[in-house]
Amino acid sequence: MKKTLTLLALVFTFIACEKTTQTKEFKTAYIDTSKMMEESTEAKDIEAKYKEKAKVMGGQLDAEVTRWKSEAASFQKNAQANGQAWAQQKGAELQKREQQISYAQEGMLRQLQQESGVEMDSLVKTYKKIIKEYGKNKGFDYIYGTGEANSVLYAKDQYDITKEIIKMVNDMYKTIDKKEAKDEDSSAVNTEEKK
Repeated sequence: MKKTLTLLALVFTFIACEKTTQTKEFKTAYIDTSKMMEESTEAKDIEAKYKEKAKVMGGQLDAEVTRWKSEAASFQKNAQANGQAWAQQKGAELQKREQQISYAQEGMLRQLQQESGVEMDSLVKTYKKIIKEYGKNKGFDYIYGTGEANSVLYAKDQYDITKEIIKMVNDMYKTIDKKEAKDEDSSAVNTEEKK
């Protein structure tokens, strides 16, 4: 009986060992998502677009701030000469305009953040689709993301495909950019021919 139990234990151990050696190896890689967004041509273009837009919108507000500062300086010079009632009325007007300028600045920042956020969210969705297709085409079981929102605590450098993905998305963006420029040129030629 002891021999039978020992034999059964050995058989189960052998079967258990056999099954653990049959584990499948997974093909994995990771992408440094922060680096990808920093080096992506399209992301850089979106950032530059909104910096320029902020500069233009900010210039308009700067002119208003300069006018307000000029009036505030004039107010301080004339406050004693024009009396207390005038000073209170003019001071309240200046305070109200200062508040309006502040609200305009906050609104401008909110608008720019919202607009750029929508474009960047769209870009992230596009990149996720690209990475998913890349993973399928290259036979990966998993592709992890590192960067600001870490989902990988450690990875060997040999699994880093960040540069390859950056090159791919930049090449795709250049192709789209050239196609759009070509389409614009052909529509301009068609317009000229119609005249």
